[in-house]
Amino acid sequence: MRLKGLLKEFKEFAVRGNVVDLAVGVIIGAAFGKIVTSIVNDIIMPPVGKLLGGIDFSQKIINLDPKIKTANGQDITTLAQANELGATVIAYGQFINVLIDFLIVAFCIFMLVKGINLLKRKEEKKPEPAKTTKECKYCLSEIPIAATRCSHCTSHLDVEGSGSPA
Repeated sequence: MRLKGLLKEFKEFAVRGNVVDLAVGVIIGAAFGKIVTSIVNDIIMPPVGKLLGGIDFSQKIINLDPKIKTANGQDITTLAQANELGATVIAYGQFINVLIDFLIVAFCIFMLVKGINLLKRKEEKKPEPAKTTKECKYCLSEIPIAATRCSHCTSHLDVEGSGSPA
């Protein structure tokens, strides 16, 4: 029976608003990350590489195993060759791509937070609506601010005695 209580408690936790919102945020964030990665790898970096002489940044490496050579005896020059031969490399081209991914995501989050803060400031600046009722000093009922007689107790109200600012 303890399992039943545990399952009930888990269900209450899982369907609580914040947990569901968080789950949706993580899923959308993961999808957004894939979009940004595609933008960087497929749209931004190819023209940049072309402008820099046909460089494919994703394959740029520093080979830490210069003794390992390709089958035809040449030095390893790409990440694909290093992975195939098991050579240890520093994949700085991949790092540049990931860094650009991060900067794009960070900028998008910055703009989102900036927009949310702007909306919050606009909400805070809304003036308080003018008061339309006052309290009868005799029966403490709410009555229209322009009333000179209470609709509840029929007392005559003077401007000073009504409790409203004159």
